[in-house]
Order: sequence, then C-alpha cells, then structure tokens
Amino acid sequence: MAGKNSDDTATVTIKKYANRRLYNTATSSYVTLDHLCQMVKDGVEFVVVDAKSGEDITRSVLTQIIVEEEGKGDNLLPISFLRQIISFYGDNMQRMLLPSYLEHSMKTFSENQERMKSYMQDAMGGMGGMFPFGSLEEMGKQNMALFEQAMKMFSPMGSEQGAAKPDATPSEDDTVADLQEKLNALQQQLNSMAKKSG
Repeated sequence: MAGKNSDDTATVTIKKYANRRLYNTATSSYVTLDHLCQMVKDGVEFVVVDAKSGEDITRSVLTQIIVEEEGKGDNLLPISFLRQIISFYGDNMQRMLLPSYLEHSMKTFSENQERMKSYMQDAMGGMGGMFPFGSLEEMGKQNMALFEQAMKMFSPMGSEQGAAKPDATPSEDDTVADLQEKLNALQQQLNSMAKKSG
C-alpha cells in the first residue's frame, strides 16, 4: 500500500522478492529496474522494501540502477569522482558531512539545469530570440566549480589552503570547526551563484 512522504504526495511501495522480482503495489504488477529508473525521471516517489523482512532497501536498489545505467555506456560519473567517493567510506568525519553537502549540491545543480531548460524554451519559442550561450556556459562553469570544490574540500589529503601547518596538531573540535567554516563559505557561494543565475 502506498504511503505518504513529507510533501503529502503518494509514495509507491515496491516489494522485492527473493527471486529478485520487483512488485509495484500501486499498479499490482511486476516491474524492472528500467521501470524504476523511469519512475525516478518522472518524479514518482517510491520506497523499495524486502518482501520477507520489510527492510527498506531503497538505497541499494537505487545504487543498482546507477550501476546498470553506467554499464549501458551512458557514463555520468568520472572515475576520479568514484575513487574519491570510495575513499570516503569508513571515515566518520566524511560520513557525517559529505552526504548532506552532496545532496545540497545536487539540488543546486538540478535547479541550474531547470534554468537552462527554461532559457532554451524561451529562446526556441520566442520570435527572433537569441540563444543564451553565455548564460548556459556560465551555469556549466558554476556547476563544475561546485563539484570540484566539494571534492577538494572532502579530499582525504585536504586542499593546500585548508591544510594544517606541519607543526600544528589541531584537535578534533578544531577540525570540525574548520570543516563547518568551509561548508558555510561554500553555502554562501552557492547562494550567490543561484542569485546571479536567477
């Protein structure tokens, strides 16, 4: 049975059985990972649960969809990015800060993509409208800079600017405060970029 998410819209429950078959309880039909991929693209909220235990396995199924899509040759994730993500596993500090930062970064990226689509529609729909190459190029640069900064900030080696002096031995509290300061600075930059794009 479908549940409700925070936006009070129906959340579809997908049951995964031992034979790896996926069952959409909203449509009473079996579905594939391709169906779930399309549901994500269509903005349909769903949760995947293990049919036997009731455990929420949405994260692992979404990860599986990414692996399937990457395997089709439509590669979106650079190898360097994947290596950095893997290197963060097991690091409690990164686990505490990185997920929320990446979530915010992707939200900003998506908003910029929507603006790009809007620019394109306006340019193609208007009589004599000029295609805004400058605006699109600027947004692309902003998106790339955003991810590069995120990866540098969370890199195990740290950026040169944020690296501690050789004779310094910062406490864990100092490290957390430093990371929080960097997060705040990046947040301000994101807000500034969004305003400029708007």
